[in-house]
Amino acid sequence: MTQGFQLDKRLPQTLIDLHIHVGGAVAPHVLFSIAKDQGIKLPVKNYWDFVDLITVDPSKVKNLDDYLKIMHQWTEKIQSSPYAIERAIYEIICKEYRSSRVEQIELRFNPMKRNLQGERDLDHIIHAALRGMDQAILQYGSKACLLFCLAREFDYEKNEIIVDKAIKYAHRGVLGIDLAGPESMNLELRLKDASRYEKLFAKAREAGLKTTVHTGETSHTSGEGVIAAIRYLKPDRIGHGIRAAYHDEALRMLADSGIVLEICPSSNLQTHAVKDLKEMGFILGKFKEWKIPFTLNTDGPYLLNTDLAKEATMLLDAEVLTEAEVKTCFEVAKKASFIQ
Repeated sequence: MTQGFQLDKRLPQTLIDLHIHVGGAVAPHVLFSIAKDQGIKLPVKNYWDFVDLITVDPSKVKNLDDYLKIMHQWTEKIQSSPYAIERAIYEIICKEYRSSRVEQIELRFNPMKRNLQGERDLDHIIHAALRGMDQAILQYGSKACLLFCLAREFDYEKNEIIVDKAIKYAHRGVLGIDLAGPESMNLELRLKDASRYEKLFAKAREAGLKTTVHTGETSHTSGEGVIAAIRYLKPDRIGHGIRAAYHDEALRMLADSGIVLEICPSSNLQTHAVKDLKEMGFILGKFKEWKIPFTLNTDGPYLLNTDLAKEATMLLDAEVLTEAEVKTCFEVAKKASFIQ
């Protein structure tokens, strides 16, 4: 361990983050610099107002839609150029290493949300992201990969292009795909939503890519979204999946499949998907009871004003998890990582 930096002694001294979005992970001063460098007109007068603009305020963010709106309206827009995405990826990997000794990280983003609806070349965006990752790995010795997010709000053809690009760049460090975006409040539509991507996920698996899915992330959804994802998409991991704790069939299917859950505590608390740490304790208690493996992750560290060490210590301080259980979470993360 280098002098001058110490993680909480209750934590493993090497951390792994499997669920972190590029759109929510770049420091405000870096985003501000990128915006100014590119001449983007901002709706605020100074830097501090900009910080407020791109950071979650729990009193104003009522749900996941409000949270995502910040990313879609501003952080993703600012990152929408080869220069911007290269610097963003580089800065995230370096900062997470410096702040929490995150030595293995999987960054996810939708490259099609960084090309200004076709104004920028998609391959140039991807190459730039890979350059940023390579530079950070070379300088800090971290392990990293990229995951490409499909979007529920996109049509099938656009998502198929994203899968094809992930396959094309698998040899360069794009190791998996994700399905992200708000789930429908209607159960029938949630099932249909999962089934329509069955062929794309199969195509990705056949090409050697790993898969993960956002589901069971909001208070209005239930375990049926998790069930649909397992049945149709057969993912290696599930992002969030917290509503499965209230559905015995979903719990059984998770336990039988061995699928790993990517838990993001602050994200679920600040989007009000989970009421408080007491409820988080109930949810994780259910997963422990059913022997469902889960990991701890940040989701969007700067958007949520957190880091991976804070996520773990928050659960330790609230006695939601023990030191041994936190250690197990990171052991699970190492085994479940798409970087092997």
